[in-house]
Amino acid sequence: MCCKKLKSTLMSAILSSMLAVPAVVLANQTGDIIVRGGVSLIVPDSGKSPVFLNGADSGLTLTVDDNAQISGTFAYFLNSNWAIEAVVATPFTHDVALEGGNVAEITHLPPIVSALYYFDTSSSFQPYIGAGINYTFFWDEKFNSAGRASGFSNLSLDSSVGLAVQVGVDYYLNDAWFVNASLRYADISTDVTFDVANGAKGSATIDVDPTVYSLMVGYKF
Repeated sequence: MCCKKLKSTLMSAILSSMLAVPAVVLANQTGDIIVRGGVSLIVPDSGKSPVFLNGADSGLTLTVDDNAQISGTFAYFLNSNWAIEAVVATPFTHDVALEGGNVAEITHLPPIVSALYYFDTSSSFQPYIGAGINYTFFWDEKFNSAGRASGFSNLSLDSSVGLAVQVGVDYYLNDAWFVNASLRYADISTDVTFDVANGAKGSATIDVDPTVYSLMVGYKF
């Protein structure tokens, strides 16, 4: 419920900002650098991932919950339309549920490098689209007390490389400061392995494939 409220708040805030501020006419130029900072909400694919024990389908499934963190982007303009962007964030931490009950916690970072295309609007409203590559690496993956009580141990998740696409808009308040909203999709799939107390080897493939909602404030140099 809290994540749904946060997602709604992110979109409402950016729309309110756009309506409240008079338009500024400007254009991006070669060599411009923009820096953004704000919050991003990662909403993983709601699909359930089947769990295998010694290669056989156990009938159990895993799901991953939402998480919001501080995030930022850096972009360099090659010309008035094209820019290269890098995305950074504080580590995202997700609870992993087995048949609805949380059994583990995973931490990851999904840095993304993208090419952005800005549409010519000659106004403060500057929409763009982008595509790039994300490399997601996991660490500190561990079963919680409920997972350990069920006999699970040695949780491990592989790193992931995939595509990322986005749409977004910068809305300038003056010739330097602006607010930004973006919607991003990242292809993140990881192979999961773990041990079971009875000697079985567990495995699953989790297609995280999150939608990422971001609201930021930016500055152009």
